Amino acid sequence: MASLDQILQPWHDFYALIGEASATLVALIFVAGSIGAGVFTRAHQAGIRSFLSPTVVHFSTILLVCLLASLPSEEWGVLGTLLACIGAIGLGYSGWVWRRMLRHGIASQIDAVDRLFYALLPIPVHLMIVAAGWELWRQTAFALELLAAALILLLLIGIRNAWDMTVWVIDRRAP
Repeated sequence: MASLDQILQPWHDFYALIGEASATLVALIFVAGSIGAGVFTRAHQAGIRSFLSPTVVHFSTILLVCLLASLPSEEWGVLGTLLACIGAIGLGYSGWVWRRMLRHGIASQIDAVDRLFYALLPIPVHLMIVAAGWELWRQTAFALELLAAALILLLLIGIRNAWDMTVWVIDRRAP
């Protein structure tokens, strides 16, 4: 079997590109948050934690995974374990977001598409990251395709949610 470095080498540009995209999008979320500061008040605090924070967490998760996958390492098990842990933390966080939406009554106030993208779709994506970690631990090269699919899905979810938040802020700022 080839070493982990040899398996990851063809993926280098993918991880660099998607990691750079997620880092850029995190920065843009902070800029958008600054611009929309008048809208992000205490009255909207539950919404901010349910919508803005998860989007930043998704982009940050992508960045972290890309950084880990870019580290020079020969240890399949170490990378696999770290990815499984990241996926498990993401699962817990997604559950926390859903619980928060329910507790604050936000889930009933937003449409099904928003519930799907902000709280429910990240769950199977984080399960994919856990599975990719498990497969890497087992030294299965297919894990990288599974991980790539998870990162692409998480990026698309984050982009959609960032756009949704931007429209929401524009609606609130309109005279």
